[in-house]
Amino acid sequence: MRSILTILVCVMLCSCAVRNVKSKTELVKGVYGNPETLLKAGYRFDSLGMNAVFVRSGSLTPAFFNTAKEQGCQVFVEFPTLNGSGYLKAHPEAWPINEKGERAPPADWFMGVCPTNTAFKQHRIAELKKILQEYDVDGIFLDYVHLHAQFETVNPILPETCFCNNCISEFSAHTGLSIPGADTKAKARWILDSADVPWRVWRTGILTGWVTDMKDMVRSQRPDAKLGVFYCAWYPQEFDSALHRILGIDVKALATQADVLAPMLFHRMMGKDTEWVGEYVAWLGGEIRKKKLVTKIWPIVQADNKSGPVSPEEFLKVMINGSKAPASGIMMFADQSLLEDPEKLSVMKTLYRK
Repeated sequence: MRSILTILVCVMLCSCAVRNVKSKTELVKGVYGNPETLLKAGYRFDSLGMNAVFVRSGSLTPAFFNTAKEQGCQVFVEFPTLNGSGYLKAHPEAWPINEKGERAPPADWFMGVCPTNTAFKQHRIAELKKILQEYDVDGIFLDYVHLHAQFETVNPILPETCFCNNCISEFSAHTGLSIPGADTKAKARWILDSADVPWRVWRTGILTGWVTDMKDMVRSQRPDAKLGVFYCAWYPQEFDSALHRILGIDVKALATQADVLAPMLFHRMMGKDTEWVGEYVAWLGGEIRKKKLVTKIWPIVQADNKSGPVSPEEFLKVMINGSKAPASGIMMFADQSLLEDPEKLSVMKTLYRK
């Protein structure tokens, strides 16, 4: 088996083949998670070839922000849009309701929130505003932009939600349909049997509306900051069209609202091979071109071993595939993976510095 060094040499020799040579802007090269762990381990972002950090909002501090800027990095903040387990503990009325009229159980570790709950949306927007007022960030990247489900696995969890009184009432008002049924279960059954198509379209519109409202807040506070969206990198037809049908995601609609799309190309989690990463980037670029949009593509790829070992060789391949044109940026998940495996850190450093 060839050594990592040999592979890296080959990569460097063919680097022109995987970069968009027509681009006049430098490739965005980042790490996602809590990149401060790299600083605490004695590394500098600039010495690692990084020019961007994608930091979880809960890990953002003034000291980290200032250090990242001093070391030549743009600072992008991950914002947890519809992940609401903590909120639901204090506000159970915002719990998503399934087709049985019951509270939907957690989808593995993820717990979504009713997408039409006004109080929750106001809560999230207020949190976002606070970040924007306190930090001159280069951008906000919305995470958990999907309705209640779990997709970061080979066998996704795809429940039917939300059938709370408010969602059913808003759907009825939007479509002009009168929803029959003596209780929530009966109403949900009628919707799924008799109004499935308009129901799916309406839900997707509600989710896209979240992104639009978040974008408006970003623009009002930091007009020059980018709005990015992390999202499930399924093709539209996968899992019986679950991207739209269950998660409520319309990639083309997101591309009209976001400055940057960051498909979550976690190959090991989702049972894909490394070539899938490049194939998806090419497909997404084609969809954006069809809409005549200028939305940027900055994939996030997997180094993490929790769903199965990702070797340094695999990590190298997904980094290369993820940075192929039309991508203009790349980031890896996550910082701790680099510290646990120095060979992966070496892969990233060599690629980023070249």
